[in-house]
Amino acid sequence: MKSDNSPPRGTRDLLPAAVADRDHVLAAITEVYRHHGYHRIETPALEDIGRLTGGQGGENEKLIYRVLRRGLTEPLAEGVGLADLVDLGLRYDLTVPLTRFYGAHHAQLPLPFRSFQFGPVWRAERPQKGRYRQFYQCDIDIIGEESVLAEIELIEATVAALDAIGLTGTTVRISDRRLLAAVAEHVGLPEQAWDGFFITLDKLDKIGWDGVSAELVESRGLAAEAVTMVRTQIERLRSVAIDDVVDTLADALPSLDEQVLTDLGSTIAGLAPLAESSGSTWEFDPTLVRGMGYYTGQVFEIVHPDSSSSVAGGGRYDRLIGRSLGREVPACGFSIGFERIVDLLGGTRRGEQVAVLYETDVPAAEVLAVARELRSAGRPAAPVRRRGKFGAQLDRLTDWGFTSFVHLGTRRDSAAPWAERPLGER
Repeated sequence: MKSDNSPPRGTRDLLPAAVADRDHVLAAITEVYRHHGYHRIETPALEDIGRLTGGQGGENEKLIYRVLRRGLTEPLAEGVGLADLVDLGLRYDLTVPLTRFYGAHHAQLPLPFRSFQFGPVWRAERPQKGRYRQFYQCDIDIIGEESVLAEIELIEATVAALDAIGLTGTTVRISDRRLLAAVAEHVGLPEQAWDGFFITLDKLDKIGWDGVSAELVESRGLAAEAVTMVRTQIERLRSVAIDDVVDTLADALPSLDEQVLTDLGSTIAGLAPLAESSGSTWEFDPTLVRGMGYYTGQVFEIVHPDSSSSVAGGGRYDRLIGRSLGREVPACGFSIGFERIVDLLGGTRRGEQVAVLYETDVPAAEVLAVARELRSAGRPAAPVRRRGKFGAQLDRLTDWGFTSFVHLGTRRDSAAPWAERPLGER
C-alpha cells in the first residue's frame, strides 16, 4: 500500500521558493530591528509545564502540547494522573520563555534589554485556512524600561518593519488593560470576575456583542444589567478620535488612575511624528484586550484590511518577569504574526537568485568559474544542468525561486563574455 507522505494535520512542508520568500521577509525585519538596537536571542522549544500553565496564557493554556516524562513504564500504576505523566510542554508563544531567559541571565544583559526572537511555537488549534498548529512568531521586547518610551519604541520599530517589507495600509489600535479594569469596576463587576471578563471581551471581533453578552451572563455568571452597562460604556468610548482620548476618558471615568491618562497621552504624543510619516493610521479602541492574562498596562495591535485577524500585537506585562526573578521588572513586547504577513505579501518578496544554466559538454571548471564570478559580485548563484525544452526549464527555474539566468551553451568559447538575463525573457 502506498504510504502517506503528508505532514501531520495542522502543519505543512515549505518548498524552496516559499522558504526564499520567508527568508527575504525575515531579513528585512531583522535589519530594521537591528537598526533599532534589538539583540537576537534564542530559547528552547520545550519549557517546564508548570511555567506554561501558570495562569497567564489565557485560552492558549488549553492548547499546550504536553510531553511525557522520560522513564515511564507500562502499564501505568492505578491512580496515576496527568500531572504524574507530564513535566514539559512545547511553548505556545515566545514571551513566557523570554521571562525565564531573563531571570536566568539578567546579570549578563544590558539594562534596558532590547530582545529580538524568531522561532516556531505550537498550539493545538483546530486546523483551518491561515491557522496552523506549528507556526513562527517574530517578537521584540524591552525589559527594564518603566516609562511608555518602551511602548512608543516598540510600535515605531514594528511599523518600520512592516513598511520595510511593503505591507502598507495598516492601522495601529491602542488601548490599556487598566482602562478596562476601571470600566469593569465602574459598572460594579467584582474584581475576581475581571479576568473572565477580559477573556470574553477579547472574542468581540469573532462573536459580536450578542455573543459576548451571552457568554458573560451564561458562562461567567455576570448580571445582565452590568453587562449592558459595560457595552454602553465601551461603545461610547469606541468612537473617540485619538487626539481626544485623554480628555474623554477623564470625563467618562473620573476614578480612572491619573497615571493611565498620562501614559496614554505620552504614547499618543510620542507617536504623532510617526503617524505623519508612515503608511499607517492610528485609533483608540477600548475593546482591545489581547487574550494573554499577563498584560498589565497598554496593549496594542496592528490590523490590515485584507486580514481577518491582527498582523501584530503586544503590550506591557510588568509582573510576569517577577515570577522568574523574585522581584518586579517592567517589560513590554510586540509580536508580528509572521505567517499572516507572508501570506498577505503573496510570495512576491524573494531575493535574487541566478541560475548558471549549462549544457552537458561545458567543462565543470568553466561552470564553476562563472558561478564564482557572480558570487564575488554579491549575486547568489547555483549551477543547473540543461534538461528538456528550454522554455519549460526556464519556467521551472522561476517556480524554484530563481530570478535570472546565465546560459553557457555548447562549444562556447570560455574566453567570451557571458550575459545574465531576467527569467521570463525569451
